[in-house]
Amino acid sequence: MNSHNGVKTVFLLTALTGLMLFVGYALGGSTGVVIAFIFALATNFFSYWNSDKVALAMSGAREASPADAPELHRMVEELAMYARIPKPRVYIIDSPSPNAFATGRDPQHAAVAATTGIMQILSREELAGVMAHELAHIKNRDTLIQTVVATIAGTIMFVAQMAQFALIFGGLGRSDDDDGGGALGGIVAIFIAPIAATLIQLAISRSREYAADAGGAQICGQPMALASALQKLEAGATRRPMHVNPAAAHLFIVQPFRGAGLAGLFSTHPPIPERVARLQRMAYGTQLAYS
Repeated sequence: MNSHNGVKTVFLLTALTGLMLFVGYALGGSTGVVIAFIFALATNFFSYWNSDKVALAMSGAREASPADAPELHRMVEELAMYARIPKPRVYIIDSPSPNAFATGRDPQHAAVAATTGIMQILSREELAGVMAHELAHIKNRDTLIQTVVATIAGTIMFVAQMAQFALIFGGLGRSDDDDGGGALGGIVAIFIAPIAATLIQLAISRSREYAADAGGAQICGQPMALASALQKLEAGATRRPMHVNPAAAHLFIVQPFRGAGLAGLFSTHPPIPERVARLQRMAYGTQLAYS
């Protein structure tokens, strides 16, 4: 993991955890902090062991044997050797929309998935760049980081929604003697905290995408092949959006569906032109500062 990205990710994860504890305190005082912490531990424990199964099920992926996709298996095996990680399981998604993602709690329990569409529009070099990007995610343990981030952010949003319902139907059930953030803290927890959690989650997701682009280019040795693939994938996803659960959108190498207007500002992925420009500078030997 790039040191700058590592520090930034740790800082953002700490901020997200602090935000979760603030929500618990604002809504339930010290008891709320304990409840929020226990709930987050429980959901993270479940996500740690089951995130790959959930992600693959949500995307409709099916495991492909070497006989089903011999070229893809050979490519992934070769790239995994260059990346110095175990070969992940290989999955296929029957979708004309070109895309791919990686999942799994660690390199020993990882999987990569590619749509049928991506294998139809990319050259071998471009597909290798995409698979290398996904292996970089696995090597950097981004798949685990993204799962933890999504779980904590989801916890904050769930608690805030429950608090909204409680407020509408008779209050939050706290007396004036309860410790906590008071009325202002409650309002911030209910209305502002979910937005802040989303923004932190997006910042982490975008940072990890930039790092995976750099790592993938190093693994395959062809930054321009990955850059070309990203441009083709963006165009393909625009023409043929993928019907996927929004909760799994951050996993894919490019946004599987296009957001218009305000929705585009909350994209889980950085802009493709900026990703391509960074890869071009990498290919031409320009010093990069991935952030």
